[in-house]
Amino acid sequence: MKFLSYTAALLAAALVTACAPSTAPTTGGGDERTGTLQVWLYDEPNRAPKEKVVGEAIAEFTAKHPDVKIQVTYIPTTPARHEKFKGAFNDPASSPDVAEYGNTDLAEYAAAGGFSELDLSGLDLSPDLVKSATVDGKAYGLPWFIGIRALFYRTDVFTELGLKPPASLEELATTARTIRQKKPDLYGIAVGGEYTFGALPFVWAHGGDITSLDSEGARKGVTAYTGLLTDEVCPPQACASLTGGKTVELFASGKAAMGILGNFSRSAVDAGAAAGKYAVVPLPGVSPGSVAPAFSGGNNLGVLKNAKHSSLAKEFVRLLGGKPYQIKMFEAMGNLPTLTSARDELAAKEPFLKPFLETVTSGTRFVPIDPAWVKIDNQKVIPTLLQKVATGQATVEVATTEAAAAVKGAFGGS
Repeated sequence: MKFLSYTAALLAAALVTACAPSTAPTTGGGDERTGTLQVWLYDEPNRAPKEKVVGEAIAEFTAKHPDVKIQVTYIPTTPARHEKFKGAFNDPASSPDVAEYGNTDLAEYAAAGGFSELDLSGLDLSPDLVKSATVDGKAYGLPWFIGIRALFYRTDVFTELGLKPPASLEELATTARTIRQKKPDLYGIAVGGEYTFGALPFVWAHGGDITSLDSEGARKGVTAYTGLLTDEVCPPQACASLTGGKTVELFASGKAAMGILGNFSRSAVDAGAAAGKYAVVPLPGVSPGSVAPAFSGGNNLGVLKNAKHSSLAKEFVRLLGGKPYQIKMFEAMGNLPTLTSARDELAAKEPFLKPFLETVTSGTRFVPIDPAWVKIDNQKVIPTLLQKVATGQATVEVATTEAAAAVKGAFGGS
């Protein structure tokens, strides 16, 4: 088993996943220079800003290629995406030319032979970012954005109650309980029983890991996180089933005073009741003043092996994944650029980036670099653990022991 721990200005890396779909057929694909380019992009809680930027890229591309049209399909990020991609890999007729995919899915998709190799030369990507799109020395995607989570909090609520942003996870819990007590119409913090990447920083900060969920550190982290899934903070009857996307909606709608949200959640928050009334700080760690390790994820843009317009697809990926549109995607969605030049340009003028870059510098973490991860993810091993504890179905010791066994099983019992 291999696992990653990122430090300093490293970012994410990647590959991982699940039972690989069956190998893609050797037939299919082509290099047509006219017709309709099919593109799959991930759906968003607030898709309009993303659609606008993508529409600008399409207009630029089709102006250069008047005989080409581009049709975008927005697909869900739920586990069902794996079946959708599996279908595209095995049926050329259903395959898009270009697709956005999470870097944690790369190992699965590469094993299936679903994507074409891309040339990333000439792009100012750090070596670690190139790794996030590479399997066996071959790049199968252009890293499009970095995903980092931090603590969003309502400045108006904190000011009214005389509170300061929490400097430790213990302070976060105390602050959340205080808010809920004084403002019972608000959740102290929006957390979810199905929010794996919201819970993992608590586990990592206490010294645990995905592969050691029954360790003392992991149990402390699970206890700290599920301690927020209570009536005093975020009632389990309402919050135990929440996903990360639902916690974004809660905070954006003004129903929660805090939330562990990504830089990519900015447009959704700015479109809701919390707009103009929030600030962001790194999610604190165990020691006062420390930063909890965040999951360092991100999405790539790739060209399918079954693409009918291979050259055009690669050109469109270069355009949409280039500096101008990475900057536009940040301005629209809060997506951290992968290109160093784009990130440096934005950091110099955009305070919003500071807590996320500080989190990256403090050290981020990743999921196991092994196809077993998607088994673990699809089987909801961590959400099941969190929900059992939060709803009183099992103690932390019992639930973590069960989860650790499931993780071991995903790795073949090794």
